[in-house]
Amino acid sequence: MDGYKDFTGQIKDLCKIDLSEYKEKQMKRRIESLIKRNGLSDYNSYFNLLKNSDNHLKEFLDYITINVSEFFRNPTQWIVLENEILPTLISKKKKLKIWSSACASGEEPYSVALLLAKMGILTNADVIATDIDTRALEDARAGVYPIKSVVNIPAQLLDRYFIRKDDIFILKEEIKKRVSFSVLNLLNDKFPRDCDLIICRNVMIYFTEEAKDKLYKKFYDAMLDEGILFVGSTEQIITPQKYGFVGIKSFFYKKVKLH
Repeated sequence: MDGYKDFTGQIKDLCKIDLSEYKEKQMKRRIESLIKRNGLSDYNSYFNLLKNSDNHLKEFLDYITINVSEFFRNPTQWIVLENEILPTLISKKKKLKIWSSACASGEEPYSVALLLAKMGILTNADVIATDIDTRALEDARAGVYPIKSVVNIPAQLLDRYFIRKDDIFILKEEIKKRVSFSVLNLLNDKFPRDCDLIICRNVMIYFTEEAKDKLYKKFYDAMLDEGILFVGSTEQIITPQKYGFVGIKSFFYKKVKLH
């Protein structure tokens, strides 16, 4: 299907998302499935649909930003966060700044808040969460989840902090109010500053090597000295020292001073 390059330029003008920063093969596959789903045959007619239909544009943005998440995804990594990373960070200062950088519908930052509550240090941290997808952020603020999203939550936390209605789980306000959500485009926007812990999981795999290079440098600048970057299971940094990081555990990297 021809027309992808022109389409990327049109999308950049329309909604400030640079698709050329994403791996082309994966992105084309996702978009072309949307084109066919909408009964169209080419990129140009699909762009005209997006330009004239807010609903279809929202569908497009939701689909390309790959909002797949669940609470405590890859649970063993959260055990390391609870037992080693967070205790070390909190031992050095009274209040932490934690940023969930591609939070989708909120499971990740809420997992952090639940962990902090379990550890008794919820009031000792500011948890901020960002995503490019405004509809996902609306879902995050609502804090309502299906049973498949909560399967990894320890029973005591699920019972303590959620209200269950059939197979729907509603997060209580005492956790919701501890997380602040906002829109942020990782590739284009300024990052928060002075972060102690940045979580960026299951996102980098969709970006080109050039985009990853830019993002790792931006993460470095967004962190305090000895801050921690927590990445996804398929996203280990091959040469962390290139960006000013050193691996301290699998999927966890500490900021060190660049020489």
